[in-house]
Amino acid sequence: MSNPGSATRPSRLMPLAVAGAAALAVAGGTLFYYAAKTAKGPEKGAVYTVTVNAKGCEPNTLTVPAGRTTFEIVNASDRTLEWEILDGVMVVEERENIAPGFRSSLTAKLNPGTFEIACGLLSNPRGTLTVTPSASSEAEKTKPPLKAFIGPLSEYRVYIGLQSSALVKDTQKLADAIKAGDLNGARLAYVAARLPYKRIESVSSRIADLENRIDPVAAYFEKREDDPGFAGFHRIEYGLYSLNSTDGLAPFADALVADVTALKARLKEMKLVPEDLATSAARQARRLAEDTVPNGDNRYGFTDLADFTANLDGMEKSVSLLYPLIEVAKPDVAKAVKDGFADTRAALVMSGNASYQTVDTATRKKLSAAFTTLAERIETINTAIGME
Repeated sequence: MSNPGSATRPSRLMPLAVAGAAALAVAGGTLFYYAAKTAKGPEKGAVYTVTVNAKGCEPNTLTVPAGRTTFEIVNASDRTLEWEILDGVMVVEERENIAPGFRSSLTAKLNPGTFEIACGLLSNPRGTLTVTPSASSEAEKTKPPLKAFIGPLSEYRVYIGLQSSALVKDTQKLADAIKAGDLNGARLAYVAARLPYKRIESVSSRIADLENRIDPVAAYFEKREDDPGFAGFHRIEYGLYSLNSTDGLAPFADALVADVTALKARLKEMKLVPEDLATSAARQARRLAEDTVPNGDNRYGFTDLADFTANLDGMEKSVSLLYPLIEVAKPDVAKAVKDGFADTRAALVMSGNASYQTVDTATRKKLSAAFTTLAERIETINTAIGME
């Protein structure tokens, strides 16, 4: 028997349903914006001149490569006419109202096939247009429609939302432990709060003003650790691990909570386009390979390996959403990318889970090389699915 009060009790799934619907709406709007911004007007390829006289077209038979082609229609008859490319009864492209003695250009993007040409009067014999396969048409076969990205972008937005919410929650726990004077608890909370931050770092790092408050290292500042501008995670890390104390950290913790809360709001408004799913991950992999892995980031607590694993988790999430598209277009690319993630994860495991201070130079070089290879493979994705 159902609970009488259940009719008025909101479902626990309702917030997720609302979030999912909102993400779909945002993704759809983003793709509309993206299509409007990236849509290209006609691009002239080779120009083919067709003269239409009283009897028909000259030439009456044309062969052109697939892709964008420009036709220049010359009206050599004594009446206004139109020129059409027909696929059966369907008009593919047309140019109307060409006055006698005038010429008009038409640029069409044509797929391979055989088409008819309407040459002036309806009683005139139709011409034949043969469109042959080209590099352009072969590339088009692998390019998914923009609507194919609505699902991946929506799911990634939900992921960012969940991770940014976890970041705010875990950073508040860090602040609470600091205010309670619980050094060990604060150290554990520091590591935990870093994980959701690192999972979304590939996109959050684009918000420079907040990035420079949340995660700057002391080397960025004139007076290093003594600089009044040194704040964020690493200022707290310095207190917890180098000074071995929570004293004086409460203001930094409160500021960090405010900044990650602002980050959550900014991420919700950030525009994402299809290319971002791969390019952001590739950029993050290169940043790790070239700087963070060789030098370390947590230079007082040396908890870097946990950060790197979280980075990898976030990168793999965004890229994995593209696997269904990549596997159709370029199965070999999909396999290479998956192997790259597996190899990098194996390199992380081989690095151990101890203090990063104990990871020697040779091991760091191997891990850096794994991230470099991963970046190179991720960088092939957008080309593979026709986005570049």
